[in-house]
Amino acid sequence: MHRPRYNDWSFPKGKLDPGESLLTAAVREVREETGLTVPLGPRLPDQHYTIDNGAPKTVSYWAAQAPDDADISRYRRNDEIDDLAWVSVTDASRMLTHTRDAELLDGFSMGGVDSVPLLVVRHGQARSRKGWRKDDSERPLRAAGNRQAQQLVSVWGAYRVEYVLSSDSARCVDTVLPYVNTASVAIRLDSAFSQDEMNAGKISREVGRAMESGERIAMCSHRPVLPVIFESLGIEAMALEPAGVVVVHRREGKVVALEQLGCTP
Repeated sequence: MHRPRYNDWSFPKGKLDPGESLLTAAVREVREETGLTVPLGPRLPDQHYTIDNGAPKTVSYWAAQAPDDADISRYRRNDEIDDLAWVSVTDASRMLTHTRDAELLDGFSMGGVDSVPLLVVRHGQARSRKGWRKDDSERPLRAAGNRQAQQLVSVWGAYRVEYVLSSDSARCVDTVLPYVNTASVAIRLDSAFSQDEMNAGKISREVGRAMESGERIAMCSHRPVLPVIFESLGIEAMALEPAGVVVVHRREGKVVALEQLGCTP
């Protein structure tokens, strides 16, 4: 995009709205500055530099994929952005004004965007086991957990999750339903991913099928089950807080990038 104020060619970017996550801001800024709603791919290196008043600035970037019907001709030019260009990497490298953007483009070129995300999710904060008298599988989320489930809607939406596989325990179902209902995506509940009926063999098979799939998938389970999922993915186990997410970017059945995300109570 060309910014007349700076007379430069650069990538879409902007400031966070109050309470907004980096992921949500990335998708919003691209939509506002190009007219395109894009699903995110792997994270790219942050840029660090100082602005005119000497203050430090950090900008976070992600690779992304354009929708099949991408058309920037419908974008209404304005005082902030008076021109847009959808060009090849080679042409972009010649057009970009700032060296830091050219370096970012080099990193993008080496990583590419032809990967598909698989999200591994721990359910949100749940009611205490000690104070729960009914079947543990029916133990629901706390109020904080429900807030986390709402926050996950924008996180999963940034990656445009198309399919959800979840433990059938109430606390997992409650974690995924806000997104499922908002995005109208398919969901499957499987007791093999539950804490009490965990089935390592079935988990391994399901993860294997997911890795080979071209779908953007989210899997929601419990802290004791997560190491089995990570082992099935062939990656080192990671400790997740409630509603924490590991984004596994995969290509042709292999992991090409990882990103860990947290969720505030």
